[in-house]
Amino acid sequence: MTFPAPSHNHAKCTAELLARAERCCERRGSRLTGQRRDVLSCVAQSHAAVGAYDIIERMAGRGARPAPITVYRALEFLEAHGLVHKVESRNAYVACSHPHDGAPAALLVCDHCGLVAELDVPPVFGALEAAAEARGFHVRRSVVELSGACGNCRGGN
Repeated sequence: MTFPAPSHNHAKCTAELLARAERCCERRGSRLTGQRRDVLSCVAQSHAAVGAYDIIERMAGRGARPAPITVYRALEFLEAHGLVHKVESRNAYVACSHPHDGAPAALLVCDHCGLVAELDVPPVFGALEAAAEARGFHVRRSVVELSGACGNCRGGN
């Protein structure tokens, strides 16, 4: 299932994400600092996209209020390491639910509950990149977002 059931064990997926983040940083020779870990933990509190200032509020509830630039730098790091996705249509971030190894994923954004899920469709991205290259355009970054209603909001239909 792409969208988690309302009763899923969110603590487990958050713990798995943080463990994956540690492994990813170790493999790349980079550091998951306490600040970066805290930002990732705040993003991972739910499967809904969260804005930088919401992250700041969440962090302030647990300790010192970080400066916006600190949060934005941490988000840039986490995005570069494939640990969060930026939901461009909402100017917000969502935790990456599974490793893509650098491959892009389409984002499914529920207009009703705000949950965001990833959709791995390498052939679609490959076709888009091939079509762009055929027109002399080199793709640096792909962003595909689909908005609508998740199965939970549609009553499982």
